[in-house]
Amino acid sequence: MDHSKVLIIIGDASETLDTLYPFYRLQEDGFTPVVAGPEKRQFQMVMHEVKPGWTITKEWEGYTIEADVAFDEIQPSDYVGIMFSGGRAPEYIRDHPDLIRITQWFFDHKKPIASVCHGVEIPARADRVKGRKMATVPKCQFDLEICGGTFVNEACVIDNNLISGRTYHDNGQYVRPWIDLLIAEREKLQNS
Repeated sequence: MDHSKVLIIIGDASETLDTLYPFYRLQEDGFTPVVAGPEKRQFQMVMHEVKPGWTITKEWEGYTIEADVAFDEIQPSDYVGIMFSGGRAPEYIRDHPDLIRITQWFFDHKKPIASVCHGVEIPARADRVKGRKMATVPKCQFDLEICGGTFVNEACVIDNNLISGRTYHDNGQYVRPWIDLLIAEREKLQNS
């Protein structure tokens, strides 16, 4: 069995850097990133930034990315771990029943999980943040806390198998610890 596949959850308006940085970092460590969306098709990513003097996020079109698999095709046990990318996509995809099923499986089986920015909205909707500490973009603090989680305003928050960052500015802090968990999980699966 292939113990190198890792899910990256996206939708239209996923943040470009939130998505592509872990996508390429996974490859550097011998993993196969599998991009998953509501359908198997091309998705439009965006770039987000709060400009100086602005109180809201400015958004530009980013690159596009192909989803390798649709949520309803995913058998979670085929994957070593999962990553919830940020951007506006989580708000639109979080109610998808198969995404909820997948998310719950990874939490319930204590597999390596990464979340950045608005990605928190997916495990929050799947009722899996209760009692967990997470980083997220501060404007999603409410989403996390109303669902029973604890907001931590740091670049990398490690809560057992759950690794999280606030925004793409934290990529250099939270992605490495997540990949370390994936490497350990891959070795465990190969030796079992």
